[in-house]
Amino acid sequence: MNSLPSEDHPRPHSLTDLFVSFTLLALQGFGGVLAIVQHELVEKKRWMTREEFIEEWAVAQIMPGPNVVNLSMMIGGRYFGLKGALTALAGMLTVPLIIALLLALIYARFADYPGVAGALRGMAAVAAGLIGATGLRLLAGLKTNVLGVRLCGVFGTLCFVAVALLRWPLVYVLLGLGCVACVLAFRKLKR
Repeated sequence: MNSLPSEDHPRPHSLTDLFVSFTLLALQGFGGVLAIVQHELVEKKRWMTREEFIEEWAVAQIMPGPNVVNLSMMIGGRYFGLKGALTALAGMLTVPLIIALLLALIYARFADYPGVAGALRGMAAVAAGLIGATGLRLLAGLKTNVLGVRLCGVFGTLCFVAVALLRWPLVYVLLGLGCVACVLAFRKLKR
């Protein structure tokens, strides 16, 4: 996964460019940056193709820690090695951490006001919409998935039913369905 992309891809010009790019990404998507990261890295900066994004995102999801942070480190490492990975990590975390600490101080002071609670509910709805929109954009990548569109749809539906309707813990559902999907994919790739 860490192989350099083909020469026709633009790339970050320097560690500073990498740091600033990931800082801006983190600041644009406070509370959920997947939609913004996909748009910026694939469509705007063109540092990777949609297929590369989907592959890297899949790896980032199985690694411990926040998915977008994992992805940023993988991209930083791809272009600049360990220095790039650490720079991308710093870009994703430094300024948002400072803002989160400031917001926590402000929230502690104004938490009892109904307008604050309403604003937080509104932000949650926007974040859910962004995640849904990103999922719809990435559906095109399923055409090349080894399991096929139908089987991926079955797994997605099973996951939704288990988590949203049956209220099973997400970690167990993902482990169970993930293991089954991995075995099926391995068998299809083996043929």
